[in-house]
Amino acid sequence: MSAGLKYRRVLLKVSGEALMGEREYGLDKNVLDRIAAEIKSVHALGAEVCVVVGGGNIFRGIQSATQGIDRATGDYIGMLATVMNSLALQGALERLGVSTRVLSAIPMSTVSEPYIRRRAVRHLEKGRVVIFAAGTGNPFFTTDTAAALRASEMNCDALLKGTKVDGVFDADPVKNKNAKKFDRLTFHDVLAKDLKVMDAAAISLARENRIPILVFSIQNPGSIAAVLQGKGSFTVITDEAR
Repeated sequence: MSAGLKYRRVLLKVSGEALMGEREYGLDKNVLDRIAAEIKSVHALGAEVCVVVGGGNIFRGIQSATQGIDRATGDYIGMLATVMNSLALQGALERLGVSTRVLSAIPMSTVSEPYIRRRAVRHLEKGRVVIFAAGTGNPFFTTDTAAALRASEMNCDALLKGTKVDGVFDADPVKNKNAKKFDRLTFHDVLAKDLKVMDAAAISLARENRIPILVFSIQNPGSIAAVLQGKGSFTVITDEAR
């Protein structure tokens, strides 16, 4: 295992909201550059990294259904938002000298490569960071589900879910200071307790393919490297209770 890494090939899921920083909409360049620098640091340690970025900082399909746009159309618009975020992250990574490829589930040959599983695996083997855009390419599926799907297809050792808090809690820690953090959960626990970590389809996919989910705060500097080395503060979700 490279440089003390507990997990070597990983998929990082970054929400669109995480890219907003303190803004109400769009991208915060400082946050984008910091996340790119963290990805570069773990890539330099020898990790093979692929990324799925959400689009909620630009458009949320599920909310559009209440604003007169049908759900399927709203989801497609949301997929286009993830492409925008993916291209922005690619630019930030390549400014740091990290070779990066964006593969889109919706073909857009002018700005990205089409998603082909074997091509994506080959990019990882060549040491490139791979960013998967446009979700699964289908409406009614979240980018969390896309992350679990791509992690399964890439045979990843772990799925990293970057959030605003350092793990999974039994209540919203922002609203409830007495919220209890879980160090370890099973997939069954997450589904049975209806913990809002990822949607049920994503959890089921990860469980079926035995891919642990590591939930951590992407806002803490150095957190991605720490999690990959089994350090820092995070919650691990696996099939095993211990």
